[in-house]
Amino acid sequence: MKIDSKIVKYKVEKPADRAAEKAAAAAKEESSRPKEANVIWMHEKLERPDVLIGSTYKIKTPVSDHAMYVTINDYVLNEGTVHEARRPFEIFINSKNLDHFQWIVALTRIISAVFRKGGDVTFLVEELKAVFDPRGGYWQTGGKFMPSIIAELGYVIEKHLQTIGMLKRPEMDEHRKKLIDDKKKEFEAQTKQQDAFAKSHFPDGAQLCLKCSTAAVVMMDGCMTCLSCGDSKCG
Repeated sequence: MKIDSKIVKYKVEKPADRAAEKAAAAAKEESSRPKEANVIWMHEKLERPDVLIGSTYKIKTPVSDHAMYVTINDYVLNEGTVHEARRPFEIFINSKNLDHFQWIVALTRIISAVFRKGGDVTFLVEELKAVFDPRGGYWQTGGKFMPSIIAELGYVIEKHLQTIGMLKRPEMDEHRKKLIDDKKKEFEAQTKQQDAFAKSHFPDGAQLCLKCSTAAVVMMDGCMTCLSCGDSKCG
């Protein structure tokens, strides 16, 4: 570029200047967008109110003589407006069994910190449900296999998030529901087997389903079919 006039002043452009210009432009663009007035989102600096809405869940496992009581407290955001929503704020676990005291305290503090951070906290469910006890899991009443106490805690949090609307409840289509009911009645009419899961909600002699971890798989029409989730080897 050819400069015909006399240079009387100059300024060196620095990377920080460009960053400041971009930030100013972004702020201007953000301010020009229509905003929803006074909408509060969950974040870590949100102070705890005097009163929170809570739900308590009981966990009774065959691996412990004492039950665990899980309490999850929710923060009601934007109460009384169209943006009202319940979000988990903190979690407490209480038990008479002091063998697990240290990891219970550590786990509740970490989970509560994730809750208060805000954003999508539903990832906690899958992370907790994927924890397996090296000594082996246990069977719940009804024939559902639980790989560990931590995994059952994940199921409790999943149930709570479904209750407050953060997770969608899995729904089965009417055709599959009818198919399961028909297969269940047909199988019960054909055979009466006895085994360790005789008190299950599903037919006696049902095997463990690898998809939903429930003892509900029976042989129907030459194909193994789960009467809980509908999974079938025949598609």
